[in-house]
Amino acid sequence: MNDFTNCPQLYKYRAVDQLPEPPSIDAERGKLIHAVLEDLFELPAPSRTFQSAKDLLPEKWSSQLEATPELATLILDEKEWFDRAESLLTNYFDLEKPDSFDSTYRELHLERDISEEIYLHGYVDRLDIAPTGEVRIVDYKTGKSPKPGWEEKALFQLRVYALLYWKNEGVLPRLLQLIYLGDSRIVKSQPTEAQLISTEKILRNIGDEILTAIERNDFPTKKSRLCDWCFFKAICPAHN
Repeated sequence: MNDFTNCPQLYKYRAVDQLPEPPSIDAERGKLIHAVLEDLFELPAPSRTFQSAKDLLPEKWSSQLEATPELATLILDEKEWFDRAESLLTNYFDLEKPDSFDSTYRELHLERDISEEIYLHGYVDRLDIAPTGEVRIVDYKTGKSPKPGWEEKALFQLRVYALLYWKNEGVLPRLLQLIYLGDSRIVKSQPTEAQLISTEKILRNIGDEILTAIERNDFPTKKSRLCDWCFFKAICPAHN
């Protein structure tokens, strides 16, 4: 949905044509950190230390290389790769103390039909349910936090998760939390029913636009600064 909003042609390349893309170093670094933090919460609370997280890095990286062997040709300096990963984990421990609470779910799959033709699903990095019942939805980002004024766009993803959880479980999440490890910042929001109802309307509208584009085979390009990072720029009609 994010691809379609940014550029319908990008959505076509990825979701309809399913063209292959090389792995992204930033995305793969994010996968590594996410895998470490996911397993960290499997440990007993006293063992959730920085050293434990650091010790998980080689094992998780080995699994990642096994799944995506071409990464070996992208990571030319493995020491630098691990140093950067450790730096991100250091920032995480500056922001949270994982030994002070228990996480209820990691990589929780949420799904729902929001119409007869639109199925929506996603994976939540972490969902915590307090002993008193309050729900917190957490998403880790290994990049830097958005500039002032752009927080709402970043929070939209978590509002989608909050909507799915609310519709499925009948419980309105109390807190949405984006943890930016790139610059050690947390962006928080307390969702309201009105916000989630508005989010559902936006999702339906985007879904309808996608269905119309597929039916008409019409995926217009949308040029922006994001084009400079797009792998498909070389074949995109907007740049040829």
